[in-house]
Amino acid sequence: MLTSVDADVIRVLGDPLRLKIVTLLARETLCTTHLVEETGAKQTNLSNHMKVLREAGIVETEPCGRFTYYRLRPEVLAGLSAQFAELAALARAAAENKRACP
Repeated sequence: MLTSVDADVIRVLGDPLRLKIVTLLARETLCTTHLVEETGAKQTNLSNHMKVLREAGIVETEPCGRFTYYRLRPEVLAGLSAQFAELAALARAAAENKRACP
């Protein structure tokens, strides 16, 4: 079943800009400058979103000189995906179950 940690990840990914960032990072590791260019977000706004993604454990950082690179942690998304797959399987199995009203 979904945990409170899973719910936090879902909440974090509910923001359109953060979802776009995650989609971009699924394709390649990018630095802050690349993310600003790709999203059109202001540097400070992007930094705030990256902090939220880091704290949720969705991305990790790699310092490289004066730049910070961001990499997606696929195991976090895979774990969440597995939880949703389990819920879908339960729903399919219980499709005909109906509790009688008192």
